[in-house]
Amino acid sequence: MRLLHTMLRVGNLERSIKFYTELLGMKLLRTSENQEYQYTLAFLGYGEEDTHTVLELTYNWDKDSYDMGTAYGHIAIGAEDIYAVCETLERQGADVYRKPGPVKGGSTVIAFVRDPDGYAVELIQE
Repeated sequence: MRLLHTMLRVGNLERSIKFYTELLGMKLLRTSENQEYQYTLAFLGYGEEDTHTVLELTYNWDKDSYDMGTAYGHIAIGAEDIYAVCETLERQGADVYRKPGPVKGGSTVIAFVRDPDGYAVELIQE
């Protein structure tokens, strides 16, 4: 068994695809539309679905925002140079709300950024 994907509901699919592809370097792997139930799916990732875990963005046509709730945590992405990635993200207008630095009580360097829908994305220095 292996983890296949993580799904996030988004309020604007094009905006979210742009964030994950242009700012975080993912590749749009495929999209599909369901006319009957009025939703569109987009699958993105750093590799193909048959060998990598990917991100599924679900856009329900009648919904443009969601409540975050208290159970959701974050997705995590490894970065070769977390400082450079965060500088680029900020220059592009992204909300890097936890600047790069060691995790409390440890030495792993992390940062946090919000995607356009407010979801937390943790960046971890590789």
